[in-house]
Amino acid sequence: MNNPFLFFASFFPMAPSSPLPIVVFDIDGVVRDVSHSYRRALADTVEHFTGGAFRPTMTDIDDLKAEGDWNNDWLGSQELVYRYFESQGRDRPSIDLDYDTIVDFFQKRYRGPNPEDASTWTGYIRDEPLLATPDYWESLTAAEIAWGFFSGATPGSAKYVLGDRLGIKEPVLVAMGDAPDKPDPTGLFQVVDQLTDAPENAVVVYAGDTVADMKTVLQARKARPDIRCFAVGIVPPHALANREVHQRYRQTLQDKGADVVCDSVTELTPAMLQKIAGE
Repeated sequence: MNNPFLFFASFFPMAPSSPLPIVVFDIDGVVRDVSHSYRRALADTVEHFTGGAFRPTMTDIDDLKAEGDWNNDWLGSQELVYRYFESQGRDRPSIDLDYDTIVDFFQKRYRGPNPEDASTWTGYIRDEPLLATPDYWESLTAAEIAWGFFSGATPGSAKYVLGDRLGIKEPVLVAMGDAPDKPDPTGLFQVVDQLTDAPENAVVVYAGDTVADMKTVLQARKARPDIRCFAVGIVPPHALANREVHQRYRQTLQDKGADVVCDSVTELTPAMLQKIAGE
């Protein structure tokens, strides 16, 4: 035999290569920093509807989201208002809260006075730092890794950051209203179905920054055991500045189901994704 490698390979055949993963991203806290936009609007809303008596801190918001059931920031705002008044001895039926009014106030803080017209947005959404550049997604495409987005953000907000700011044209996206709220995994499956013709053979990596995202993967495994799903927790920027908060946030994500925790979405390189998929 002229090729010694072929001789050895005939006795020690190479293991089949690991399947290429499909990677699905949350947006808020993963693709963009919402510390001073969504979270600020949430705090403004709670403060307004408690008559200025209570403004939640980042820790208060983290604690709420750590429960895993408050991916919708409008509902989260409402819940914190209810809890404040309950702490003052009132019961919920006696609290005059209109959900649509809460949403309207929140959106005018987040988007601006004309929340339905993206061309006029002047709110907090205008100042969100991006957490990755287009080069990152181009590197995934170059490695033949399929990717898309499953987010609790509204379609308008999600398309604004992906299309207008990152230049990602016609992304595979499931946003608020396209599927049930997380941790229901329906939206995750919808993205996967758009990215592959053989979802039953898929290896899926979902990257998110909240407990609801980790729970989504846990629910996905129960609903579709034929799909191998991995949860990657991304520590959002507001939790990186303080070492104690950072460690606590990482631990919470791990405790709630994260297989891997990263401090930035860009740590999920093609090589790392393939390593996760091969585990």
